[in-house]
Amino acid sequence: MSKAHVQAKEPLIRMVKRGTISQEKAWGIRAIAFVLSLITGGLLILVLGHNPIEVYKAMVIGAWGSRTVIHETVKLAVPLLITAIGISFAFKMKFWNIGAEGQILVGAVAAGAFGLFTAHIFPKLPLVVLMMLAGMVAGGLYGLLPAVCKAKWGTNETLFTLMLNYIALAFIKYLMNGPWKAPGSSFPKIAMLVPGARLTKVLGVHWGWILALVLVVVSWIYFNKTKQGYEIAVVGESNNTARYAGINVSKVFRRTMFLSGALCGLVGMLQFAGADYTITEGTAGGVGFTAITVAWLAKMNPYGMLIVSVFIAMLERGSNTIQTNFKIPASASDLLIGIILFFMLGCEFFITYRLIFRGKEEHHA
Repeated sequence: MSKAHVQAKEPLIRMVKRGTISQEKAWGIRAIAFVLSLITGGLLILVLGHNPIEVYKAMVIGAWGSRTVIHETVKLAVPLLITAIGISFAFKMKFWNIGAEGQILVGAVAAGAFGLFTAHIFPKLPLVVLMMLAGMVAGGLYGLLPAVCKAKWGTNETLFTLMLNYIALAFIKYLMNGPWKAPGSSFPKIAMLVPGARLTKVLGVHWGWILALVLVVVSWIYFNKTKQGYEIAVVGESNNTARYAGINVSKVFRRTMFLSGALCGLVGMLQFAGADYTITEGTAGGVGFTAITVAWLAKMNPYGMLIVSVFIAMLERGSNTIQTNFKIPASASDLLIGIILFFMLGCEFFITYRLIFRGKEEHHA
């Protein structure tokens, strides 16, 4: 085959993974991206007729300016953090779990089956334990289903897990309009959890924030210090290499996806018993998708996820403040958050990959 023919087959642009890049350079790139995001967002704020510095200041104060708003910021960060840790279990082995929303919802429903209908039977402590176990088992089984199908029939987990979100959402609608509809209500809604069954608050926020911090440490140890964590990493690098090393890839898929779904199901229980006290179509609230951003920005590092989830919770809480104080439309405040996250994700892409144009030599960064 001629050299000219080979060159014709070569794509115009290729994406290749960078070599080792120093931490100083990586953090420098991140800092530049963050500044550029603030400048770009500032231009949007100027177009809307406001002072960017005042708006950004209001966002920070709206997230950290008082004990009450700090509680709200932490309450937003908890489900983001736990869900991000959950999906990182799957993402580390290149299993694209896009079904966290559905796993959160089925976890909430399973917890609700105990919380709404057995609160008069069990004391608070065993009831909360039952709700936790039910939420985790339900979420785990919901996550296990696509893993079993992929291992057995090679199904596409991205589409499978995504479609399961809609099934869970439809089931919630059925419960709201049918067997779980609040007695005497003319609207489709599920009854509220009785106060005696709600999660106890610690420093103004339900104790899920303590559990989230514990999970950060435990998941880091699991990923980096255990045999199962090593197997996840090897499967993520190459299924064939894992099989050659004697690892049962199907078993790793099933075990890890159960854990991934179980953590997302735990989030459903915490949202039901600690935050919303009922179950609605918005119980997951987009957390399952936002957590993907958290996991990627943190490069699947649990400690990084803690920082990123708090940062995004601050942006979300702050955006609510500027909507009220400056009458900025919700769509514009969402766009402002999107601009910041776009630049941060873009810089992580730039740090990890580079583009090679046709005919150019490859040099490792």
